[in-house]
Amino acid sequence: MGDTSMLDRMVGELNRVVDNIKPEQLGDPTPCTEWTVRDVLNHLAAGETMFAVGAEQGSVPDEVLGKLFTEDQLGEDYRGAIRSTSERALTAFAAPGVLDRELALPIGTMPGRVAADIAVFDVTTHICDLAKATGQQVTHDDLLERALGNGRAMDSPEIRQPGRLGPEQPAPAGASPADALLAFAGRRL
Repeated sequence: MGDTSMLDRMVGELNRVVDNIKPEQLGDPTPCTEWTVRDVLNHLAAGETMFAVGAEQGSVPDEVLGKLFTEDQLGEDYRGAIRSTSERALTAFAAPGVLDRELALPIGTMPGRVAADIAVFDVTTHICDLAKATGQQVTHDDLLERALGNGRAMDSPEIRQPGRLGPEQPAPAGASPADALLAFAGRRL
């Protein structure tokens, strides 16, 4: 079994933040300006399922991928949907050998360990989006620093494309690790 401790910490923080989102906040804007709170949650549920299927099967069938990013993934229970999809992904990545196996994902073919690093960056960034939008704090500095380090390690012009990751923004002086991560991800603070 590989080391999935950072994924485990990320899933715990995601579930904590989501559990504190009130239903009346689902339509609120987020720092990810194109998306509401519900949109970010739906993206997370789809992405977690994509990573889980990729880790379980080695690749994501086109028919599964099409449904993930075009259909609602939350239903009436956004908390339950996030909890089940995040725990499925965590279980899939914790399976023996997955971190060292090549996974064919829509974003490219890579070792499971690299896919896990991408997930830590992407999901933690969206946890910060959700927290900021709903008046919460993300204070797991080790998780935030790891996510930022993972983002910096994969930073490239190909990643900084519309619909993926905006241009890095300046973080305010004395920015929290969460705000530094959001600024790196192109959020204007």
